[in-house]
Amino acid sequence: MTGSDDTHQFRTWLIIAVFGVLAFAIGGTAFFLGHSSSSRASMQIVIDDAAASAAPVDPYAQYRATGWIAAENAKPGTHDWAVPDDKAAWAKIEGFFDATSINLGSSVILRSSTRAPTWQVTAYRIGWYGGTGGRMIWKSDRLVGVNQPRAEQGGIPKAWSAPWATSLAIQTDATWPPGQYLFKLESVDGGASYVPLVIRDDKSTSDILMQSAVTTWQAYNGWGGASVYTGTTGRADAVSFDRPYTGNGSGEFLGREREFIALVERLGLDVSYWTDIDLHQRGELAKNHRGIVIPGHDEYYTVEMRKNLEAARDAGVNIGFFGANNVYRRIRLDPTQNGLNRHETNYRDASRDPLNGKDPERVTTSFRESPAPNPESSLTGSYYECNPVDADWVVGDTSMWMFEGSGFKNGEKIAHMVGNEYDRVNLSVPTPANIQILAHSPVTCRGMSSFADTTWYSASSGAGVFDAATFGWSPLMLDACPAGTPSTPICKLQKVTENILRAFAKGPAGAAHPSVSNLSKFSMSAPRTTTPPQTTGPQSPTTTTGSTAPSSSTTTTTTVATTTTTTTAVQIP
Repeated sequence: MTGSDDTHQFRTWLIIAVFGVLAFAIGGTAFFLGHSSSSRASMQIVIDDAAASAAPVDPYAQYRATGWIAAENAKPGTHDWAVPDDKAAWAKIEGFFDATSINLGSSVILRSSTRAPTWQVTAYRIGWYGGTGGRMIWKSDRLVGVNQPRAEQGGIPKAWSAPWATSLAIQTDATWPPGQYLFKLESVDGGASYVPLVIRDDKSTSDILMQSAVTTWQAYNGWGGASVYTGTTGRADAVSFDRPYTGNGSGEFLGREREFIALVERLGLDVSYWTDIDLHQRGELAKNHRGIVIPGHDEYYTVEMRKNLEAARDAGVNIGFFGANNVYRRIRLDPTQNGLNRHETNYRDASRDPLNGKDPERVTTSFRESPAPNPESSLTGSYYECNPVDADWVVGDTSMWMFEGSGFKNGEKIAHMVGNEYDRVNLSVPTPANIQILAHSPVTCRGMSSFADTTWYSASSGAGVFDAATFGWSPLMLDACPAGTPSTPICKLQKVTENILRAFAKGPAGAAHPSVSNLSKFSMSAPRTTTPPQTTGPQSPTTTTGSTAPSSSTTTTTTVATTTTTTTAVQIP
């Protein structure tokens, strides 16, 4: 072989070697890069999983899941929450909390007094629970009894309160579902009484928000010496939440609110709870719900409470007043040493209120009275008129949507359902022009003839507003009716109630079921719409002022003026 051949062969081998090295390098790099990419992906998955496992889990999210109310009420209940109907037992142990409601997971201070050597407290959530009405959530250890000091007066204006030391701090957690609670105090000497508390969920967007009327409970509470109605030396100008409720300690919860809660939870509706003080203090949260249901006697309102409720309505939130005499008395709330909004003031006489001439809107007369008249009817639809009364509820217009499937016929009655107070449509005061009457019930109150009117109206926002106009509605919701077509008056009424609640849960019920005035069916003149009275709160819907009084009433029990002067209802002092 010649030298040139050797050189050529060498060059050939060299080229092959170079290409081989390059191929190996490229392949190895590709393998490495692919493997590295796969490794990085695997590592990312591991990191993501670790991050997910490390992320905080909200233990209260379970109470915002669809169907949780039905699941909660499927748990075993008990009748043990009830206390004896025995005044002697109630007097042996009493107590109160430093708040009317707390948010999920919060704590609350209990102050209790008993002469017994030991006592115990048990927390029951109130609902349906197969008809038992309550489920035990928590029970304390046995505690040493302390006979706490007598009631004393304090604050401006003075109010009776219990100057008691802390008995127990109660810490709630995720095992405490939101809802209305009764805490049962039991002393070893046979004492038993209640302390009510709402556990709310401030992050809730439930369809229905149930409101407990604790400011009205407190107004009627005479513990220690006086309520705003009566007292050992006359009525009080103020009352305090820093004391137990008289009687068995439950306020007006039993007989006015508990029965309606049983229905709502039996139906498995998406519901959460708060008090009217929460409407005052955090009222913007009302807009997170589709309907606000007020089952009881919600008479005593601050200006903030009313504005917040009107703002919710004007944002499309439905409102159901299932009692009577709502949003009637104007009050102020002030703090005490135990917390915010614990001192409730209601002078009733403008000349005695220090704010008269300084802040007319907050002078604590009734809302319909001077110096800043703003009758409740522009919000509730109907107008409080008189008490006491005991009359039959009379169906007026079954063509209205909420009667569907009830089997009711016009003129059908439910005996003794109207009382002890009632509302009516009164066209001499601000009244929604499109108001409809469901039931038009003849009543005689203090020797005078009139009518109680259950009403419905739709607001321009699409919200619907219902007013039962009697305290007789909620108590009839307690007992379950058999499946199928309603056959008794009470079961028919429960069907009407269910129709209203389910419409509320779907959204603006006034848009789905717009009201059209049916006053002509009841021999009433059609409302004459005028400009609503000027207030600093949200504007009311279209109203009527000074129109013809209802001709279906032979005599009214209310002295009525225009919206610029005082309006007075007949009521027990």
